Amino acid sequence: MADLELPETPDAPEVADDGVWLHCIECGHEHPPFDDIIYTCSNCGGLLEVRYDRYPTFEEFDGRGVWRYNVALPFEAGVTLPEGDTPLHRVPRLREEIGVRNLRVKHEGMNPTGSFKDRGMTVGVRVAQELGVDRLACASTGNTSAALAAYGARAGLQTLVLLPAGKVAAGKIAQASLHGARILEVDGNFDACLDIVQDLADRGEAYLLNSLNPFRLEGQKTIGLEILEAFRVDHGRFPDRIVLPVGNAGNTAALYKSFRELVAGGDLDEDDVPKLTGVQAEGAAPMVEAIEEGLEDTRRWENVETIATAIRIGNPVNAPKALPGIRETGGTAVAVSDSEITAAQRDLAEEGVGVEPASAASIAGLRKLREEGTVGADEDVVCLTTGHLLKDPDAAAAAGSDPESVANSTEAVLRHLTGDE
Repeated sequence: MADLELPETPDAPEVADDGVWLHCIECGHEHPPFDDIIYTCSNCGGLLEVRYDRYPTFEEFDGRGVWRYNVALPFEAGVTLPEGDTPLHRVPRLREEIGVRNLRVKHEGMNPTGSFKDRGMTVGVRVAQELGVDRLACASTGNTSAALAAYGARAGLQTLVLLPAGKVAAGKIAQASLHGARILEVDGNFDACLDIVQDLADRGEAYLLNSLNPFRLEGQKTIGLEILEAFRVDHGRFPDRIVLPVGNAGNTAALYKSFRELVAGGDLDEDDVPKLTGVQAEGAAPMVEAIEEGLEDTRRWENVETIATAIRIGNPVNAPKALPGIRETGGTAVAVSDSEITAAQRDLAEEGVGVEPASAASIAGLRKLREEGTVGADEDVVCLTTGHLLKDPDAAAAAGSDPESVANSTEAVLRHLTGDE
């Protein structure tokens, strides 16, 4: 069973490099961070977590974007485009309709390649440079491949991406292609692609930058730090709940780690930690199943299907880190239908916030939990949207209104608008 407790006073082991090391959350074995390429514990195969000899405080943060939080990261700076510093939108009509005290939308689609994955890559590709690798690789439902290709190109490194054939939105493939990645389309789903990439990484053929890599999550935890800071500036307090889409569960694990570090350092009271609430599509909901059945880990779903391609994942590798995050913060998980996701995507668009389908799952999940009474009317809620509208233009076109034909004259346009044709 995963042990995510942080000591009050962190004591760097001998294997630490400048106060940074890797800790196995299953057996507690400590590993040097940059001596060898390692993704899981060499002692037991458990997931690794980056640990530090000190905890960050709010007053130490300086600058903008992801690297504002470098005191909570392995390096002072990374391979940057830059990323982070994304908006926390107000959505007043949605807030009133759903019925909560405050509703804000953290729009990660405003990162350089249009998704939150950029936060992980600015750190992960910097680590790749430290390790001296020359080829980066990932399995992807699209957003990871786009981010890896862009940051790999920025760093001058080769990039290999494996995608499930016919299952990735055109906008995402176009990004990876233009940034120079070598794209392999696999006859299988995302989880099959990840199995292959992990095998390639184990054979030393590439450096894996999926969220199994613990350094990826270090960049992503800055989402949580930005939410806490911005919400407190606007409202004088921290949000009660953060609702987020769940695919591989990396963001859930990352946000929980950011909160744990602040609590351990004394800058965040345990009572002020937001409830982490995961949302999955009904056709790909192993995390929801695990929460509802009280499982320590997820069961692998071999067949997954949903319009929300970014979370079409049946075997979330970060579940051992994310499930405790949901439970220990008093959160929950909920599954929503594709039609509920599409309706939420339209509703966000009517507020001027354009997101891909997976992003809208957070709003759909909040709406469902509010209707069920799980979320109270007095709650301050932040919904995380993870990818931009243009990531999946076909889904956006299908969800939007159709063009209307009109004759070639001003009078014809006016007659059409007034219905006098």
